[in-house]
Amino acid sequence: MRILVIGRGVIGTTYGYLFEQAGHEVEHLLRKNSIGDNAVSTEIKVELLDGRADERGIKRHDKYVLKQCTDRGEYDLIFVSVPSGGVASVMKSLRSRGISGNILLACGFWENRALLDEVMRDRRYILGYPVAGGSMRDGKLTCCVFDHFMLEKKSKSTVDNYQAIEQLFADCSIKLERPYDMLEWIWLHMAINAGVISTIAKHGDMADTASSVERAISSVRVLKEAIRAIRETSQIIAARGVELKKYNNELLAYKIPTFISVPLMKRMFAKKVLTRKILTLHDNIDDLLYVCKCVYDSGKANGVSAPVFYGNYEAALKVAGKRHPSSI
Repeated sequence: MRILVIGRGVIGTTYGYLFEQAGHEVEHLLRKNSIGDNAVSTEIKVELLDGRADERGIKRHDKYVLKQCTDRGEYDLIFVSVPSGGVASVMKSLRSRGISGNILLACGFWENRALLDEVMRDRRYILGYPVAGGSMRDGKLTCCVFDHFMLEKKSKSTVDNYQAIEQLFADCSIKLERPYDMLEWIWLHMAINAGVISTIAKHGDMADTASSVERAISSVRVLKEAIRAIRETSQIIAARGVELKKYNNELLAYKIPTFISVPLMKRMFAKKVLTRKILTLHDNIDDLLYVCKCVYDSGKANGVSAPVFYGNYEAALKVAGKRHPSSI
């Protein structure tokens, strides 16, 4: 496939690297006003904890040379993974450059389907969600990737090359998981993250996310508080019309009593290196807090009682020295 990746962010660069390793032609569209896209070098050092063949992760060291998009044209797939709230800007860039192709949106999108369709307009697109993460500093990508990727069902997407997209991930030895409704799943995933992020941020140092995460996942008190916050944020999702029973697998760990769930979570973090690693590597504070903001604003607007989550988010803003933005 001929693939265009938007930018040189962590997720786009990680999957761009994997796609190229699998034999596909990959280019990156570097936008002048985007964070991280103004770096001079396009050679990236890659330090990958690879969970595709071993759940404990295999350490790999490599380099990845980004091939920049230099002309207008059509791609088989345009891979978009941008910070929350940035999809409209990407679409504007693609239209101004005359670039076309089926689009895979692999990022958080908090708005409803009608607004998403409005943003995408006449473009064929499919929703997905990456199961990977990391950080990018000084031309070095430190990342981890799991053995699966969340992808929208064919019946709910508008792309005309669904089978080719399936084959793309198969070429990368990545399995596909298809939730009941991809957009609702993204909302729920963002809500769970908001519960965790706000709790860790309240008790930690936002300038040192790695140490804050390590302390949090080893603390019974903090884990209990995070579970209580997640129970509340899941109700914020329910207030948006989502039937939570359709996502029992995602929520089961947070429904059972904390005297059972907390020891299970501590054991899980101790054994699952990839899960712990992905939490410690994510250090984009603005993006993390934006996820919390989306859930907070929605809960307040719908009159949902969520005192633990609201309090944690407000405390996290103070710890981080941030103001609750009116809009982003």
